[in-house]
Amino acid sequence: GAWLQAVSLRTRTHSQSPLKACGPAPRHYVRAMALHMIKLCVGVENVEDLSDWQVKRAKERAKKGKPANPFHDTRMTPKRAEEMLAGGSIYWVIKNHIIVRQKLIGFEAVKDKEGKAMCRVHLDPELIRTKSRKKRPFQGWRYLEPGDAPPDLDGKGPALSADLEQALKEALAW
Repeated sequence: GAWLQAVSLRTRTHSQSPLKACGPAPRHYVRAMALHMIKLCVGVENVEDLSDWQVKRAKERAKKGKPANPFHDTRMTPKRAEEMLAGGSIYWVIKNHIIVRQKLIGFEAVKDKEGKAMCRVHLDPELIRTKSRKKRPFQGWRYLEPGDAPPDLDGKGPALSADLEQALKEALAW
């Protein structure tokens, strides 16, 4: 199927500027902040469950000689895919909290078993924990503007599960 891969903005020519809708960008422009996507991670209790599931699926695909990188299939193809591939991530909502993200590495047009058009979202295998942010359930996926994305955890201490972090916040609230 059609495949759209991430391209560094530094390798674009002046005429290919992603900022062309706002007028031409200077040749030395600073890399724009990437657009992200957010998606519910259904059936997963924590980041470790997501990791285990993705590793298991990767091993199954590798045995069949297929690419082992994780992916997620969705019905809706992002119209702003190029913006997302300029460094964007998928932010996973686990048990009503955004707590982890994965870098987006590509989109591919595929068909499901019934022949319906789908979009395969290719992901980097690294799971990057983020500061927990409460998020109400929603259907499908949504765009997530860079300013709305939670920051990554600094990795200096053990990460709390979303449930434990929320319970601690509620217990310590006045």
